[in-house]
Amino acid sequence: MRRRLLASYLAVAILVLALLEIPLAISYAENERQDLGDKVERDAVALATLVEDSLEHGTAVPAQVRGVVGDYGRDTGGRVVVVDAAGRALVDTAPTGSRDFSSRPEIAKALSGEIATGTRRSETLGADLLYVAVPVASSGVVHGAVRITYPMSAVNARIHRYWSILAVIAAGVLAVAVAIAFVLARWVVRPLDRLERAADAIGAGDFDARAPVQGPPEVRRLAETFNAMVAKLDVLVRSQDEFVADASHQLRTPLSALRLRLENLERDVAPAGQHELEGALAEVERLSALVDALLALARADRAAASPRPVDLTGIATDRLAAWSALADERGVRLDEQIEGPLTALATPGRLEQVLDNLLANALDVSPRGAAITVSTRSSDGEIELHVADEGPGMTEGERARALDRFWRAGGRGEGFGLGLAIVQRLVTADGGRVELREAPAGGLDAVVLLDPARARKESPPHH
Repeated sequence: MRRRLLASYLAVAILVLALLEIPLAISYAENERQDLGDKVERDAVALATLVEDSLEHGTAVPAQVRGVVGDYGRDTGGRVVVVDAAGRALVDTAPTGSRDFSSRPEIAKALSGEIATGTRRSETLGADLLYVAVPVASSGVVHGAVRITYPMSAVNARIHRYWSILAVIAAGVLAVAVAIAFVLARWVVRPLDRLERAADAIGAGDFDARAPVQGPPEVRRLAETFNAMVAKLDVLVRSQDEFVADASHQLRTPLSALRLRLENLERDVAPAGQHELEGALAEVERLSALVDALLALARADRAAASPRPVDLTGIATDRLAAWSALADERGVRLDEQIEGPLTALATPGRLEQVLDNLLANALDVSPRGAAITVSTRSSDGEIELHVADEGPGMTEGERARALDRFWRAGGRGEGFGLGLAIVQRLVTADGGRVELREAPAGGLDAVVLLDPARARKESPPHH
């Protein structure tokens, strides 16, 4: 952000300087050329006055006049040519051999009674020349012309020197603008950086973090509003935590007491009522399981993510060993196809919970004699964890909804539709994703995709 602000300030400064200095430079160059043309034209008119009598009477130009013309050429660096009415040179301060100038457009124009001015490129001299040709006339009769050609090098040098001064001024102004822009950008961006860090900390679960109230008034108001929002959010989250804790105690305790009371009634209930008592105990067990599932989902929503490298191979092996006894009791075989070692990015403790939920779901739908296959592998820059069962499976539409809370395929099973929702919440919080696919044996293949530990790189600093 700091770079963008600096670039914006610099772009504005360059635009302002361009709008000011470019017209100034063009105007100066035009004025210099115009001033030179006016001066040379006045000189040409003055020299025409000196040679007027000689040209009118057809006499030779006096030596004194020739001397004045020669002195002018030496002092100014210009070339003076005086021609008669036929365009033949009578005086030339820098003769080149040709004395007939009648074919020159500026001479022809002057001999027709008009003043000719302009610039042209001299290939002989390799320079741009300013020319001024004025008629020598009296009583409305043109007797000849005076032409002065003057090299533009001196004027161009002054123009370039002026442009160089403007460039130096522009560079100085830009340097000052950059310094001021850096100070302003730092003044604006630093509190925003701290606000961003505070937001990151709060996103990671640190609700004690606050943004410093610094910088421009708008940023200070933003920080104050942000801090007020965080304070309210902190209150809400703490209230939720307290509710979860209270619910855990207030719900489990009476359910446990109710279960004990029902179990104590077993010896006092007549045989005809035993079925109803067993149904009541089953409902208490079901309600207790629902409370545990809801509390687990609430903790999953609340838990802050802190991904770090974890040994997926070791976790999968340990959980398979932990579930093997229950699988044997239900007559289900646990197969493993575990590649290793594989290190994934996940918050410690979460993959164990994810795998437990997936294995519990798979055991619930697997008939006796079936197999559950747990496999891990690395594919396309991701680490995959598969739990595939041989149960009834799901249709494509059912798999699309199976991760929703409280959803069960056609009402099948004894669960509450929260196991996969908990898995989804835990995995996505660590930057992974969950996919439900059709298993090779026709059941469900629950796939957890995680980033490998080597893929996580430190985020670049914000500007």
